[in-house]
Amino acid sequence: MDTAPHRIVSLLPAATEIVAALRLRQALVGRSHECDEPADVRSLPALTAPRIDPGASSGEIHAAVGRALQTRPGSSTALFTLDIDRLAALAPDVIITQSACNVCAIAADDVEAAVRAVGHPVRIVPLSPATLADVFADVLTVGAATGTLPQAREVVARLRARAASVSCRVQALRLPRPRVAIIEWLDPPMAAGNWVPDLVRLAGGDDVLGKPGQHSHWITWDDVAAADPDVVILSPCGFTLDRIVAESAAPAIRSRLDSLRAARSGRLFAVDGHHLLNRPGPRLLDLLEVLSEILHPGRFSFATTERFARRL
Repeated sequence: MDTAPHRIVSLLPAATEIVAALRLRQALVGRSHECDEPADVRSLPALTAPRIDPGASSGEIHAAVGRALQTRPGSSTALFTLDIDRLAALAPDVIITQSACNVCAIAADDVEAAVRAVGHPVRIVPLSPATLADVFADVLTVGAATGTLPQAREVVARLRARAASVSCRVQALRLPRPRVAIIEWLDPPMAAGNWVPDLVRLAGGDDVLGKPGQHSHWITWDDVAAADPDVVILSPCGFTLDRIVAESAAPAIRSRLDSLRAARSGRLFAVDGHHLLNRPGPRLLDLLEVLSEILHPGRFSFATTERFARRL
């Protein structure tokens, strides 16, 4: 595509932020129900909606997801609806979606089926990052699909520079590397994977549970205790900071947290999963800065930390 399209639909919050970073905000005509940054995208029509209650507890959501997937195995439409009529009316040139997780958002296969039903020619751009390098590649992919590859290269260069800045500062400190566990779900617990171990390493820590470039995986609280991390960070998928703080105070979860050495030593934290950890886009660099401040107290200071992280 030689010129930027006039009409873009983003069905993934991270993709919406990538589009905005490429200075294509005005080309956006539709979004997912979770796309909320930049703030003014909330005025756009939401084309997806959850079938289960996203405000339920993590244990209730886990059970509801299991029941829903029994009815539509392998399809994200078990968990999300897609407004095909509204999609047709918007007549986008490009739809950006994802193919990494049918539980996290509407999947590319279901979007492709909807486009076939609409009959309008659309370029579908599925994103499936597993590492921080993949996220940078996704920015270039979106740039290529929207005729903004030069801008995409500039964005990636700035993101890489921020990552290098944190990494170089951490290395210059020559401090011991804390052992870190990042929990991406609370009931049952899940160890964060994908790009998270990359960020922990750049921030000067060693991830004791996550597997770089591999999907997040289920664990037990006994696994966390056995790993005996110096720092534990709770960042459930889709949970805002206040919601994490509230759920972590539930007696069944708090009792397990209190048994951890990290909690007893004051190194138990909540980090906004909805806006940072679970958005593989430009704000992963905000997460990197937050992690560096958490892991090396007194050595870093970023405004983002106060907004998106809290000691528990």
